[in-house]
Amino acid sequence: MGDPQAGDLPDLALAAVVADLRQARESWRRDQARAPGFGERGFPSRDAVGRIIDLLAAALFPLRLGPPDITARDEDAFVRASLAAALPQLAAQVRMELHFARPSRGTAAIERAVNAIAAELAARLPALRRLLDSDLLAAYAGDPAAHSVDEVLLCYPGTVALIHHRIAHELYLLGAPLVARMIAEIAHSRTGIDIHPGAQIGGSFFIDHGTGVVIGQTAVIGERVRIYQAVTLGARSFATDDSGRLINEPRHPIIEDDVTIYAGATILGRVTIGARSVIGGNVWLTRSVPPCSRVRQSQPSVSIEAADPCD
Repeated sequence: MGDPQAGDLPDLALAAVVADLRQARESWRRDQARAPGFGERGFPSRDAVGRIIDLLAAALFPLRLGPPDITARDEDAFVRASLAAALPQLAAQVRMELHFARPSRGTAAIERAVNAIAAELAARLPALRRLLDSDLLAAYAGDPAAHSVDEVLLCYPGTVALIHHRIAHELYLLGAPLVARMIAEIAHSRTGIDIHPGAQIGGSFFIDHGTGVVIGQTAVIGERVRIYQAVTLGARSFATDDSGRLINEPRHPIIEDDVTIYAGATILGRVTIGARSVIGGNVWLTRSVPPCSRVRQSQPSVSIEAADPCD
């Protein structure tokens, strides 16, 4: 008789594992003071949120991010259909978040909040499209390798990250921080660019290359800022209250207008980088600098000597 297959495990063994996992869940929920009935209304789904963000992106840029057979004559109908599909799905995810986070508000109050969030996000989409257009133009103008704004939209990871962030930031402001954070982490997994949805980012923002960029929750970025790969706008330290819990206070940099930050630079703490400054590659910076500063890494000079031709 042959060896048993993986699917032939005794039911008794699986029953014991299921029971032990249930006990682990119940123990954790008791420790976290979860209310009775926790989870009965479901929980936001990362897969569902990913599909929603793709529908919203296609509604923003239908000819380029929509299906391949769409034409200019079909745009309005496609946008309407995409929003008609995306917004109820978004409302369902926000509804689950609010029932989880604010169960004491009651079903009617939560339903009003859900409808208000979905409607207000829809109303803000035209402004988001115009803001994203400024980002696309900044990337095209700032990269001589770009042949067109269409290439920037279709091929640049910084653009993908900004589409996600612009939508996530509005949801964050509207009162759906968990769904917003899920959108941010979807962008992170797709692009290698990690932008917290709370970060405030002005127009004409260009992330060149982008891999390894980190922008923290309370960062504030002005207009026409450009950053390169592996830049970190992070926190230097975390304040705590009397019980030792972390305090969520402004702790990330303020980057004023027209600043350029080159690859590998790390800027930490609630410092201000003055307008029109240039921060060089691999700089580690924990203090403010005035406008029009040029900050570069201090290092010995490099000498290059002539050598005999190679064999």
